[in-house]
Amino acid sequence: MDEKVVVEITGAGNAAVVAFKAASVSNTEEILAASRQIKGFIEENHPGKVVFDFGAVKFFSSEVLGLLLDIRAELQAYKGEVVISAVNPRLYRVFEVTNLNKIFKFFPDEQSAVKTISIN
Repeated sequence: MDEKVVVEITGAGNAAVVAFKAASVSNTEEILAASRQIKGFIEENHPGKVVFDFGAVKFFSSEVLGLLLDIRAELQAYKGEVVISAVNPRLYRVFEVTNLNKIFKFFPDEQSAVKTISIN
């Protein structure tokens, strides 16, 4: 099975940046493949913080919320943190409705997220 690359993961100091590369992140197989890719990176590198960059995303399914919560739980095992950057205001509404805006920290762009978490 050919799996599309839905995320690109890069290291930035004590942080990793997971950038979604598709405007629509809703295909179950692609989300599962992204989850495996992210978890593998975390197991190998143990980043203190993971920034999820939503800059390219215009739509995502609820499975993405599950992915974020799953990665958050994994990182909490060693006091890591998930933060989110560049969320479209319409998509931010999903985080508000689900009260996930109270669980995650949000930043206007990837650079400010990385800069802020590198300082802390």
